[in-house]
Amino acid sequence: MGILYLGTQGYSYKDWVGTFYPARVRPEDYLAHYVEHFSAVELDSTFYGAPRPATVHGWYENTPPDFIFAAKFPRAITHSHRLINAEAETREFLEAMRGLREKCGPLVLQLDHEFGPEGQPTLDRFLGSLPADFRYAVDFRHTGWLSSTTWDLLAKHRTALCLTDLYFEPKLARATTDFVYVRWLGNRKQITRFNRVQIDRSRELAWWAGVLRGFLARGLDVYGFVNNCWSGFAPASAQQLSDLAVAVPRPD
Repeated sequence: MGILYLGTQGYSYKDWVGTFYPARVRPEDYLAHYVEHFSAVELDSTFYGAPRPATVHGWYENTPPDFIFAAKFPRAITHSHRLINAEAETREFLEAMRGLREKCGPLVLQLDHEFGPEGQPTLDRFLGSLPADFRYAVDFRHTGWLSSTTWDLLAKHRTALCLTDLYFEPKLARATTDFVYVRWLGNRKQITRFNRVQIDRSRELAWWAGVLRGFLARGLDVYGFVNNCWSGFAPASAQQLSDLAVAVPRPD
């Protein structure tokens, strides 16, 4: 059986205070409460720049031994440089992530909506230049990438296709390497605040739980992270997914 690492995208949300976090909790104590509920988190802050060594050290020291941090590549790499001439920024980011040691999970390349399959040679070169001691996943936002050619490219570089639950993309259940990466994203325009569930995702939850169980049964580790915009309150949805995925399905 594979190992399931479920959590949320980010953890520093004031709207969670009084619902997920205790009332009057200090922001610097959010992570200490978060790790009581989840085994992993996707760091959203790294999208805006490589973290300082002191920040990474704090993440490492203030989490349990088996906790996992996934992280997005900085947007300077994926959006500004579009994977070209980004060696310095990539080196800085990966060096920072090394500070997480065994707690470093997959690193995600979230490409922009205009980065289409004509950029395949660029992506091929970039993935080929990355050190092999990290795990990588690619989140495509241009649906032109969703083809067997892309699956082959990712498999070549032992990189995961990021499976996304996003309103304008099809839901896929495909593994391209020895682990799976899932992101539940939703639609920002449908959510007001992040303090309660605002969209009933029961049907999607049941479908995804079955998908996760299938991957785990194949011996694949699964990393999955819920965004607040998926249902309105990421901790509740992540907990529901965890409960459903580990439950033994009843026979028909």
